[in-house]
Amino acid sequence: MNRSRKAWLLLGAALALAACDSSTGTAEISTPPATPVAARADTAATGPEVVMYKSPGCECCSKWADHLKGSGFSVIEYKRDDMDAIKATNHVTGKLASCHTAIVDGYVIEGHVPAADVERLLKERPANVVGLTAPGMPMKSPGMQSVGQKPEGYDVLAFDKDGKSTVYHSY
Repeated sequence: MNRSRKAWLLLGAALALAACDSSTGTAEISTPPATPVAARADTAATGPEVVMYKSPGCECCSKWADHLKGSGFSVIEYKRDDMDAIKATNHVTGKLASCHTAIVDGYVIEGHVPAADVERLLKERPANVVGLTAPGMPMKSPGMQSVGQKPEGYDVLAFDKDGKSTVYHSY
């Protein structure tokens, strides 16, 4: 094998290995996966699996994921550049939007919704509800507040496929 070809093969192998490196804790993909690929999952978790889509630079989203993991959820994170499309696909209108969008057991969770509300949603399974949202980025919500602080001063809303919402829980 000539030297030039060997160099190209070694470079290709190195790039393939680098692409498999998951040290960043997230996977970058161009469209929402039909079947999630494990990215940053907590294998010790026993609760439902949450697939979260977030903008690449957002750190509060990972803090929210840690909050869910603390309540037993398994969380897989995807860094995405097309969050507007993900929100539109999941019936999240502008007034309901926050920084990240998650899917758990067929429900949409938008933003910093406390784990207790997600657990209640999964237990009650209210009719016509697409998901829950904590619109905007409430400063005293999980992932935004100091660890151990209780949520305070905002509403979690339940919403339907048309974007109509009602208060699900007030903090």
